[in-house]
Amino acid sequence: MGDTMEIRWHGRGGQGAKTGAFMLAESMIDQGKYAQGFPDYGPERMGAPIRGYNRISDEPIRVHSGVESPDMVVVLDSTLIATGGVTAGLKPQSILIVNSHEAPEKIKSELGVDGNRVFTVDATGIALAEMGRPIPNMPMIGALLKVSGLAEIDKMAAILTKKFEGKLSDEMVKGNVRALKRAHEEVREAK
Repeated sequence: MGDTMEIRWHGRGGQGAKTGAFMLAESMIDQGKYAQGFPDYGPERMGAPIRGYNRISDEPIRVHSGVESPDMVVVLDSTLIATGGVTAGLKPQSILIVNSHEAPEKIKSELGVDGNRVFTVDATGIALAEMGRPIPNMPMIGALLKVSGLAEIDKMAAILTKKFEGKLSDEMVKGNVRALKRAHEEVREAK
């Protein structure tokens, strides 16, 4: 995937795409990497499509624009597949992780990306079960870590706990950690 990994997030306002991109960047910085995490808004309202971006590298990052040719695409809302934007700029080796209870083979067929690796995880279902809220960003980070190997899940759990302590209730922090780890285990790849 080259010297810099570029990730593009697709979600809707309120699903945590911006927070997910920020959290991933912060955790990579905490682990000695150079990283960026930033959003790209359309209409700023709940439910509106948004994109988030990450760049992660061992060297300083000099690019400060949206990700056009991602190494990885994280889709927080599978209804965005119909828009076609989630596959824009994909490279032959790009990886897609989609929040869906559907089989990854079905999503791969819907996306029409035969040469790419496609993964699914029911991040919304996991978030509801573990946190009581349909916010799929932390489960999607768990799946992303499993697929990419960027960081160990326990390191991310510790960073997440430290970041959210005092900001969220103890039970909500534990729920986020459970959701992160559960998605890490449940993510599935298309064959």
